[in-house]
Amino acid sequence: MTDPRAELTEHVAAWVAEAWDRDLALVEWRRRLVDARWAVPSWPARWFGRDLPAWADDVVHDVLRRAGAVGLPVGGGVALAAPTILTHGPDDVRERFLAPTLTGEITWCQLFSEPGAGSDLAGLTTTAVRDGDRWIVNGQKVWNTSAHHADFGILVARTNWDVPKHRGLSYFALPMKQPGVEVRPLRQMNFHASFNEVFMTDAEIPTDHLIGAEGGGWAVALTTLAFERRFGVMMSSPRFGGGGRANAEAEAEADEHLRTYSWYPQRAGRADLVAPHASAAGVTEDPLVRQGVAAVTARQRVSGWTAERAKAARALGRPPGAEGSIGKLALSALAREAGALHTLIGGAHAMLAGDDPAAPLDGVLAEILISVPGQSIAGGTDEIQHNILGEKALGLPRDPSVDRDLPFRAVPRNA
Repeated sequence: MTDPRAELTEHVAAWVAEAWDRDLALVEWRRRLVDARWAVPSWPARWFGRDLPAWADDVVHDVLRRAGAVGLPVGGGVALAAPTILTHGPDDVRERFLAPTLTGEITWCQLFSEPGAGSDLAGLTTTAVRDGDRWIVNGQKVWNTSAHHADFGILVARTNWDVPKHRGLSYFALPMKQPGVEVRPLRQMNFHASFNEVFMTDAEIPTDHLIGAEGGGWAVALTTLAFERRFGVMMSSPRFGGGGRANAEAEAEADEHLRTYSWYPQRAGRADLVAPHASAAGVTEDPLVRQGVAAVTARQRVSGWTAERAKAARALGRPPGAEGSIGKLALSALAREAGALHTLIGGAHAMLAGDDPAAPLDGVLAEILISVPGQSIAGGTDEIQHNILGEKALGLPRDPSVDRDLPFRAVPRNA
C-alpha cells in the first residue's frame, strides 16, 4: 500500500529541486511557491492550496527545510490573519489579501485589546461608523505587537450600539499607514518595548475591507483567538546555510520580526535553565531544590505532550479545540513554577540585573522574574482559559452576566 506522506514528500522534493533558486529575490521565490500551490497545500485549490490534508503543510515545510529553501514568513500574518480571512472571507477580501500575506508583501498586527475592556473583548468601545464607501474608526487599542511596522491590522470595532455587545461588533482589515493611526511603544518593566498602543482618530477603512459579515465580528474574532492559542512563536531566527539572496533576505526578515520576542523565553520561566542554575549555584544536593527541578521538568514534558496532541489534531484536519486552552494554562503554571524555583536557588541575588557580576545567570534571572507574570495574561488570561474549558469542554453553566442581553448602549461602563 502506498504511503501518502512518502509519495507527497517525493513529489514536493522533485518540484523543489527544480524550482528552488537561492539567488531569487525572496518575494519572487515565495510567489513561485504560492503559484505552484505548495505554500499551504491544505488550503482549498480555489485559494492557492491543493485540498490536501492538514499534515501536508508539515510535509512541505520539512522538504523545504531539508533542501535549504525558504518557507513562509514568520509571524501573525500567516498564523492569524490569513487563516481567519480564509475561513470567513468574503471572496474579494481573500483575493486581495491572502496571496500577498503568504509572500510577505504585506504584514499584519492584531488590534483587539482595549484599556477599558481587558479580558472582556466583547465590551470594547472602539467605533466604526459607515460613511459612504468607507468606515470611520475612532478609539484606542493596546498590547499590539508589531503595530509599529505592520501594513494592516486585524481590527475588531463596534458598529452597532443598540444590540447586545457580542452582536454589535465587526471585523476589519485596517490600513495602518495613514494619518489617522498613531502608534506609540509601551515601555515594560523588564525594559523591553515589545508592545504598542494604537490611537485611531477618524482613521479610514474602505468598505471592501470588512472581513466576515457586518455585525458578525465576534465569531471572526473567536476564530483568530483559536489560532492564536495554538500559535507558537519561534524563539530563534531560521538559518539557511546555502547563501544567496533569498536566504539572506529571509534571515533579515525573521530577525526583524523576532527581535520583538527576544524576552519571550524569559516570560515562559526558562525551565530549561533550572538544572544548570542549580548546578552553578552548588545546591544540587538540597532536597527542596532537587524536588523542584524534578517537578518543573515533569511539567515541562507534560506541557510538551499537550502541544504534540494539538499538533496531531491539526494533522488530522480538526479545528482548534480545548487543547489550546489546556496548553496555555499549562505554560502559565510552568512559568510560575520555574520562576519560583529560580528564586529559591538564586535567593536575594535574583534581584540583581544587567552587568552586575553577582547577578545569577548573567542577569537573565532578574528578567525572568519580572517577565513571568505576562505569561498568565498574554493570549487570553488564565481566568478566561478556565471559563473556556469549563463551558466549552466540560459543559458547565456560564458565569452569571448582567449585560449579555442588554443593548450595549445601556450597559454601564467606565467613564
